[in-house]
Amino acid sequence: MNDQDLLRYSRHILLPQIDLDGQQALLDSHAMIIGLGGLGCPVAMYLAAAGVGKITLVDHDRVEVSNLQRQIAHTDADVGRFKVESAAETLRQLNPAIEICCVTEKATLEWLTAELPEVDVLLDCTDNSSIRYQMNDACIATRTPWVSAAATGWAGQLLVFDARQANTPCYRCLYPQLGTDPAGCAESGVAAPLVGVIGSLQAMEALKLLTGAGKAPLGRLMTYDALHSDWQSWQLNVDPGCQSCQGLSSRQAD
Repeated sequence: MNDQDLLRYSRHILLPQIDLDGQQALLDSHAMIIGLGGLGCPVAMYLAAAGVGKITLVDHDRVEVSNLQRQIAHTDADVGRFKVESAAETLRQLNPAIEICCVTEKATLEWLTAELPEVDVLLDCTDNSSIRYQMNDACIATRTPWVSAAATGWAGQLLVFDARQANTPCYRCLYPQLGTDPAGCAESGVAAPLVGVIGSLQAMEALKLLTGAGKAPLGRLMTYDALHSDWQSWQLNVDPGCQSCQGLSSRQAD
């Protein structure tokens, strides 16, 4: 770090749980964000501001007017642009020293499995359960920690998974098979600050994973009811019949 870095990140460095080593770990880290909508925008902006050295943005959608109520990395001038390109411009303005990569294709299991060995943390900011199953399986196969979240209406949820840790549940342990996605923002609406609350927590958990600060809430489902200002938390159990984490462990043992 040079003198400018020391000044920029001084409030992190003052924290004993981060200090110089933790901030250097952030600068040396690579985070991948899937989805640059309501959740992905605050996640990306906070990770960029925090000094994560490389951020890969993955989203094939373009900015629409209806996004602007909550997707804070985009502006009126960005309508029609790819979300990753709009978000990348915002991140470069926040922190021109970091590297931003844009991917305008849908993530697949094969692509994720190939890319994740170079990624230190994956952020799930999508609204699609089928891609979450693929993220789950790819993260198990590559031992990549990931932070998953969802927000719609007045309710949000957050989960942290890390296949490097033994005896911790995966996404499929919680949801063995989701046939269809719950109603999304387009059908049920969403309170604008809700995605900021949940997305900020995603960024916080990613920062903790990257620096080793604190304790990650592995395998714990945390839910937020914004209407009643109520947080709840449930510790999940490993499903011994899970097709993903237990099935892969069995194959590796063989």
